[in-house]
Amino acid sequence: MRNPLSKNVVNIKPSGIRKFFDIVSEMKDAISLGVGEPDFDTPWHIREEGIYSLEKGRTFYTSNSGLKELKIEICNYLHRRFNLKYDYEREVLVTVGGSEAIDLAFRAMLNPGDEVLIPQPCYVSYHPCTLLAGGVPVVIELKEENNFKLTKEQLLAAITDKTKILVLPFPNNPTGAIMEYDDLKDLVDVIIEKDIIVVSDEIYAELTYGKNHVSIASFPGMRERTVVINGFSKSYAMTGWRLGYAVGPAMIIEQMTKIHQFAIMCAPTTSQYAAIEALRNGDSDVETMRDAYDKRRRFLVHAFNNMGLNCFEPFGAFYVFPCIKSLNMTSDEFATKLLMEEKVAVVPGTAFGDCGEGFLRISYAYSIENLKIATERIERFVNKIRKNQ
Repeated sequence: MRNPLSKNVVNIKPSGIRKFFDIVSEMKDAISLGVGEPDFDTPWHIREEGIYSLEKGRTFYTSNSGLKELKIEICNYLHRRFNLKYDYEREVLVTVGGSEAIDLAFRAMLNPGDEVLIPQPCYVSYHPCTLLAGGVPVVIELKEENNFKLTKEQLLAAITDKTKILVLPFPNNPTGAIMEYDDLKDLVDVIIEKDIIVVSDEIYAELTYGKNHVSIASFPGMRERTVVINGFSKSYAMTGWRLGYAVGPAMIIEQMTKIHQFAIMCAPTTSQYAAIEALRNGDSDVETMRDAYDKRRRFLVHAFNNMGLNCFEPFGAFYVFPCIKSLNMTSDEFATKLLMEEKVAVVPGTAFGDCGEGFLRISYAYSIENLKIATERIERFVNKIRKNQ
């Protein structure tokens, strides 16, 4: 039989995150700090709206782009929170999570050989989705000394005549870095001058601490060249509902919707009704969860710095990214031995790009009690390594 598999797919590496989760799931008394998923239940009033939609028999397909009421609420939310204005009829697409929106954006815009600039460390999907769409990933290595922000100089150095898309993954997974107003302003003139399209993944936009999120689409000249991706998984603790969205220029959203139409049909109907309730009445829930994350964030930064593992202060998402270079171990070695010896699962920084070597991603979407136990075990492990050096 001939080989039934696509070379393009076979050559893509599996996610580096899953290896440790598969092990920890079989390990008794293990603590996992690896999952990028809120530990909160979806707020009850949001769940209740989903249940009510089922009771009312709202179990049919919606329009391909999503429920009209939801698209209107998305537009209201983006205007209220980030001063972004969109036409719900032509510039909004509801997707199966933010990840589908990323895939659709690349497939709608990339021709073979087009280059996509991907600042790393970053979320694992951008690189493979670029390859699957026929594009060429071009990695920009973010630096700890710049607080893992993308600089104008790095952007200019990466641009070629084949550059088409720049991914802006901020607030960032795994580093927790954010781009503030002045940081983004430095990039805008370059993006416009070089005629680059931006895919701005803002799934953690509500999870910033002491800083307000700024969308690059809010700058003059950027709305017409930016696809903003967001969703409900992180801010409303709705990971399993699988609901996200993309907003942007009508000509791009139209083509994304076409692919979505053939591949998916529409996002889950029940989830869409729940999301309407989240946007209308969920602000206080977001604030409560954000306050809890902030306390955990400050605890972990302090804990890692105290044990001698330098950890810059992240102002977004729910991750810290401590440096372990002083221990003379690879990230994978550290994570593997930590799991086996102390039963704590973390993610090696290399899961988010080669430049993540020497770092670990630690999620604080866990109770403070679990974080305290985990950091005690990590400190014991680190001290053991130092004694044996």
